[in-house]
This record gives sequence, C-alpha cells and structure tokens, in this order.
Amino acid sequence: MFASITPQTIKLYGSSDTSLKGTVRIVPEESYPFKIIDSKAQVGKDIRFNVSEDNHTPQKSYVLTIENLKQTAGRFYDTIYLMTDSHIKPKISIRVYGKITAPQDSKPN
Repeated sequence: MFASITPQTIKLYGSSDTSLKGTVRIVPEESYPFKIIDSKAQVGKDIRFNVSEDNHTPQKSYVLTIENLKQTAGRFYDTIYLMTDSHIKPKISIRVYGKITAPQDSKPN
C-alpha cells in the first residue's frame, strides 16, 4: 500500500445554513515516502479545500480539509486531486459528495 488515506471519500450532507466540513488524513507508508506538491479540484465550484502538513505526528502526514460552499439545496460531486513527487503514484484522488438541504424553518408551529 502506497499510503493510508482515511476516509477515502468525503460526504458533506446537511443544511445550507450550517458549516459543513470534512477532513482526510493522508499518511505515506515508510517504504514509499512522498510529498504533496500541488492540489486542485476537478470542478471546485461548490467546495473550498486546503492541504496542510500535520506536525502533531512523528511520521510525516497531511490533512486535507474540505468545506461546503453551496448555498442552495441540491447535490454535487467533485474530485480533489493531490499531486505528489512520487513516481509510483503521482496523483491521489479524493471524491467529495454533497447533499445540501434548504434551511429548516425555525419558527414554532
């Protein structure tokens, strides 16, 4: 195995008036070290994302944080591509699914 990727898919399900975020942890296997050198979204319209090194673990690892931007009810699908400096696996794909609902009416009945 090239790396431990947990989870491999992000699901952002919830109301458009709440903050919906997900994180993915990427830990290179010791026998296949690599660096993430770039990242991009296939579409990028409904999400914002950031990749950072996790300095809280002894082994080099990365954290990918994904945030919903969609303000209207509906579904979306996107893929985030993480480019590495590895010849074995130069690109890692992370699938992102979103199911956004309209805000709930907060008025009492």
